[in-house]
Amino acid sequence: MAKVKEIQGRAAIYSRYSSDNQRDESIDAQIRAIEEYAKANGYEIVKIYADKAKSATTAKRPEFQRMIKESGQDLFDIVIVHKLDRFSRDKYDSAVYKRKLKQNGIRLISVTENLDGSPESVILESVIEGMAEYYSKNLAREVMKGMKETAYQAKHTGGLPPLGYDVNEEKKYVINEKEAECVRLIFDMILLGKSHSKIIDELNARGYKTKIGTMFKSNSIYSIITNEKYTGVYIFNKTAKKDAFGRRNNHKCKDESEIIRIEGGMPAIISKETFEKTRELLNKRKHAPGTNKAKENYLLSGLIRCGCCGYAMHGNRRIPKNKPIYVSYRCGHRSKTSTTVCNNKEIRKEYIEEYVLTELEKKIFSEEAMPILVQGLRERLKNLNKENNEKRNIIEKELLEINKQIENIIEAISNGFYQEEFKTKIESLKQRKIDLEASLKEISVENKAPIVTETDIRKLILDFKEYVIRKNVPECKKFIQDFVKEVIVYNEHIEVIFNVSFLVLKKGEGIELISRIGRYDLIKRYSKSFYINAS
Repeated sequence: MAKVKEIQGRAAIYSRYSSDNQRDESIDAQIRAIEEYAKANGYEIVKIYADKAKSATTAKRPEFQRMIKESGQDLFDIVIVHKLDRFSRDKYDSAVYKRKLKQNGIRLISVTENLDGSPESVILESVIEGMAEYYSKNLAREVMKGMKETAYQAKHTGGLPPLGYDVNEEKKYVINEKEAECVRLIFDMILLGKSHSKIIDELNARGYKTKIGTMFKSNSIYSIITNEKYTGVYIFNKTAKKDAFGRRNNHKCKDESEIIRIEGGMPAIISKETFEKTRELLNKRKHAPGTNKAKENYLLSGLIRCGCCGYAMHGNRRIPKNKPIYVSYRCGHRSKTSTTVCNNKEIRKEYIEEYVLTELEKKIFSEEAMPILVQGLRERLKNLNKENNEKRNIIEKELLEINKQIENIIEAISNGFYQEEFKTKIESLKQRKIDLEASLKEISVENKAPIVTETDIRKLILDFKEYVIRKNVPECKKFIQDFVKEVIVYNEHIEVIFNVSFLVLKKGEGIELISRIGRYDLIKRYSKSFYINAS
């Protein structure tokens, strides 16, 4: 009868593979070789850690980190790898984590490299690690070379394509029309001066989704409006490399000489002019003073735009020499020192705001308009309920998916497949679930809104007049934002478009939902009420 070899110690196996050319069988082969080695040398296998499709150039491997963490819990005495490059291909990481194992009283053994701890083996180990790092960096260089060749053909090099695009069988970008509608809408709303929060609300209300199928958030909008690919320019190798700690800053770019740009390399969704206007507007917002620092309250901010070039108009305050303060709205495309970009004149703040308030009271909050206003608001509530029901369906569908993901993670943990990311993922899913459930409650409250009556409208009118008389700027601004869609300033006249989805009738005839007045008439009408600056 063969004598059973005495157990020399408890062993943990660590195995991994990284590239697409390797599969689960690669890990199986590593484990099989390690088990044979352990049996021959009297080691008892008590734990197996395996990272699939994880590179050894980074220590951000869940099973690797779990092994390092559990090395201090007296679960095993040694760690066995098939080759040292399975442990790490980065000399710094290798030294750091070997030291951690050593501090916990754990030895690292390689099956194929017979390292016995002698001075010679220390040198050999250093050479092996250096060769592994060289192999890794050389492989990365070769991979990049292949990706560059693909990029020069304006083909997709991997990952998710941007929103608005799909990739065909030839790896070429093609337009996804439904998503492209969403992209164009985002750029249009940005140029109309809409805030990110309003754009997000509008997109989510219309049921649009990001490329990964989630609802829109602020960072989703920024990544779209700064992506030059939408103009038809194929771009590759733009983002800066990872730093020494393996972190990448997506806002930093490489030198222009390293970036591949191919004009017309992909179909355009927006024009170059639209993209440039958006970029200029973002730069102005970035360097402009914040709203809370503004010395004036602008009732029409976000609503008023230039009729000549389409740019949003912004509040402008200046103190001419030996003259009173001049406060106006100015086209964002017009230079402070030149009118060559846009020659539309600025307009006094007092005049345009007073006109909008007067027209709002005349067209919307009038006795004659009241019956139709009631009917229109009821229709609006009805449509809102319909939209809310569509939102509810989308939210409930997402909730089902979230519950399914949580159940899958819990089941995986109960079966012993624990990873560090599970905790973060579950917390993220639970928070998203809380947000969605809160949205469902809000929808339920909105759908239970009472029927609008003439009494309600009369109270609304009285409130409006009270806010205007008392100069309650926040409430007055809210009224304007709710009932005015936009104010367009042309060279010769001004238009106010009301934000109503119904026609207000007067004596059987339709009242225009667009109020129009000439610039000269505007000044003539309100110059008696306000001091006119000679300039």
